[in-house]
Amino acid sequence: MTAEQRRNLHAFGDYVRKTLDPTHILSYMAPWFRDDMVQYVQAEKNNKGTMEAASLFLRYLLELQEEGWFRGFLDALDQAGYSGLYEAIESWDFQKIEKLEEHRALLRRLQPVFKTRVNPKDILPDISECLIDQECEEIIQVCSNKGLMAGAEKMVECLLRSDKENWPKTLKLALEKEESVFSELWTVEQGAKGVETKDLGDEEIETSEIQIFYKEEPEYQNLSQNSSPPSEVAPLKIRNYQLELALPAKEGKNTIICAPTGCGKTLVSLLICEHHLKKFPQGRKGKVVFFAIHLPLYEQQKSVFSQYFERRGYKVAGISGATSENVVVDQIVENNDIIILTPQILVNSLKDGTIPSLSVFTLMMFDECHNTSKHHPYNMIMFNYLDQKLGGSSDPLPQVVGLTASVGVGDAKNRDEAMEHICKLCASLDASVISTVKDNLQELTEVVYKPEKNFRKVESRTTDGFKCIISQLMRETESLAKSIFDELGAVTPENLSRFQNRDFGTQKYEQWIIAVQKACIVFQLPDKAEESRICKALYLYTSHLRKYNDALIISEHARMKDALDYLKDFFNNVRAAGFDETEQDLTRRFEEKLPELESVSMDPSNENPKLKDLCFILQEEYHLNPETRTILFVKTRALVDALKKWIEENPKLSFLKPGILTGRGKTTNNTGMTLPAQKCALDAFRTNGDNKILIATSVADEGIDIAQCNLVILYEYVGNVIKMIQTRGRGRAKGSKCFLLTSNADVIEKEKMNMYKEKMMNDSILSLQAWDEAIFKEKVCQIQIHEKSIRDSQGKAKPVLDKKNKKLLCRKCKAFACYTADIRVVEVSSLFNKAHWVIF
Repeated sequence: MTAEQRRNLHAFGDYVRKTLDPTHILSYMAPWFRDDMVQYVQAEKNNKGTMEAASLFLRYLLELQEEGWFRGFLDALDQAGYSGLYEAIESWDFQKIEKLEEHRALLRRLQPVFKTRVNPKDILPDISECLIDQECEEIIQVCSNKGLMAGAEKMVECLLRSDKENWPKTLKLALEKEESVFSELWTVEQGAKGVETKDLGDEEIETSEIQIFYKEEPEYQNLSQNSSPPSEVAPLKIRNYQLELALPAKEGKNTIICAPTGCGKTLVSLLICEHHLKKFPQGRKGKVVFFAIHLPLYEQQKSVFSQYFERRGYKVAGISGATSENVVVDQIVENNDIIILTPQILVNSLKDGTIPSLSVFTLMMFDECHNTSKHHPYNMIMFNYLDQKLGGSSDPLPQVVGLTASVGVGDAKNRDEAMEHICKLCASLDASVISTVKDNLQELTEVVYKPEKNFRKVESRTTDGFKCIISQLMRETESLAKSIFDELGAVTPENLSRFQNRDFGTQKYEQWIIAVQKACIVFQLPDKAEESRICKALYLYTSHLRKYNDALIISEHARMKDALDYLKDFFNNVRAAGFDETEQDLTRRFEEKLPELESVSMDPSNENPKLKDLCFILQEEYHLNPETRTILFVKTRALVDALKKWIEENPKLSFLKPGILTGRGKTTNNTGMTLPAQKCALDAFRTNGDNKILIATSVADEGIDIAQCNLVILYEYVGNVIKMIQTRGRGRAKGSKCFLLTSNADVIEKEKMNMYKEKMMNDSILSLQAWDEAIFKEKVCQIQIHEKSIRDSQGKAKPVLDKKNKKLLCRKCKAFACYTADIRVVEVSSLFNKAHWVIF
């Protein structure tokens, strides 16, 4: 390769980075790339994305000194199917690729519509010639595993990298062939510069965004339909109780608005926001920031604020953890009137100085503000606010408004303690007023129906052969793990050897397993090979114990068959992986008991009494009202899957066609629902008359607005008073009911205690509202000064940076993974994601 060719490749590197997925040609570059280079490029794609991987690949490429690598690179492009990039590099003429840029810009702009309007499976055969073979396979795989919307997103990602000059026209023809509405937007001739946004009409413009407009507020529901052109903006239709809730905030007071789920607090926030922005004289402008703690909530509020305010001439933008890497935060804040944020974005920006202070805002609104406690990002933002307030700064502070269905009472046992808890929340948010509905209660009760609550205590199985067999397998596995401890003798960490006094099939047992696995992380022996063997074996034993424990929990609350299927899936995955001697032994033990487990799980006499009662409730409610809409809350994703299968396979209930809604976080076994999948599930439950029941975990009990339903079932599901108020609030239709179904009397007592705490909370709020406002402000200020003194006295010393390059080991088997120098940290990239590394 000549020096000129090297310079050219460096100069045109941006085209390579935008077009090439290097993992598709790595196999062809084997003669020039070492195994570790290949692994680094693959890891870069997995961790940071395709473009970053292409940058690393290009860097490695330009560092090569071996003869023939440039020709080898061109051959690799040709063999992998990158004909456009191959031709451009060979002639050093990138005009054809450059001309595609405006089509890429248009596709990026239309991506939200594409993913909701285009079925990728339908058009893939017609556009496959524009993609790499591996990309086609990946699109099919994503469709199968994650759904059509995710598959459409993957297709857009691949098209944006396509180097085929005819892909825009080919896409147009494929869309027209399928008579897709999207083809009307895909203007090939003009590209992004000349695109004219078509008015698709009310029905066609609706996307899969979570619809947060309440059925009991039809005048508000039309907000999402873009029914009025900008010149004919209709005013909000506000109820009297909503005006009452908004009044203190409209007067400029820092306010906590506490009102039931379903009463239209989002509408109240729009009213407050609009009043705030209009009050500024000419030459001055307000700037509002609205916080939402979860991504689905963020998406909801961004959609509503954009649809409402952009038609009124205001600029609205949003930043979340999913989009923050692609935007400049301070510019977004500066150039917009209303900014929707996930709170960690502002915490990070204040910390690194991107946002100099909270004085850039004139109003801060906190959705689900009861979370403002401890080290939650809401509280971190308010620490900054209170430091500025109590530090005597002359800079103006923004008005603060919080929204919640319940301020809670914490651990309070009486009204005085409950009042103290509420005062602390007010102090955290610098609120001088708690706004509730008092003068317009009659109107509120007509809109927000408080569902009738029923407690159903059912019996557990009288005999449980499944549990007996699994318990025996667990005892055997424990013995195998204990034999390892016996080998170690005196060096055994204390908490690893406690094998007695734990009940199988409980949360406590899982906590013990986690404690053992954490202890293994820091456990060391002089003989590192022996240390690795022991830790790996303990991980295998405890992982199997955890699966058995999960299966017992599933069996207790669902069918034995579902629990057995859960274990079969696990052992199938074990066989498909490394499958060493220990795993072979554990699998053999399970398979020896499998015929017995099959027999027990298929015995009709072992039917779960809870499921009989659940079936009875559902049959009775749908007999009384065939249009019943149900949300069934359960604790775990595994139970969601088990109950979905049970309903689908039960001839008495299969007509319900259950949908599911779970969280997005990753568990030991799998990744939760993606945001598009969550939106699809909620949209289907809202619009599809056949989809009569939604089975959900806690993701549905706070904030995410769900279509009006008239039956809420809490299946062994109970939390604190805040959770109780919010889950009950999902049943919004008149005549709605809420059932708590459990075999545990303690669960019913806990829920009754929550009801008592709810009354105590409401009484405490009324008492505080009776205080003189000046006295209340003084109480809040005293708490703030006290809390700040505690924070200041507990200031943490900054850790000393250890710059030594150290090894990172696998937490399971202590095998070498990489060096610390290989790790890149995205600081505080997510509120709830934490990484655990073992450094020696």
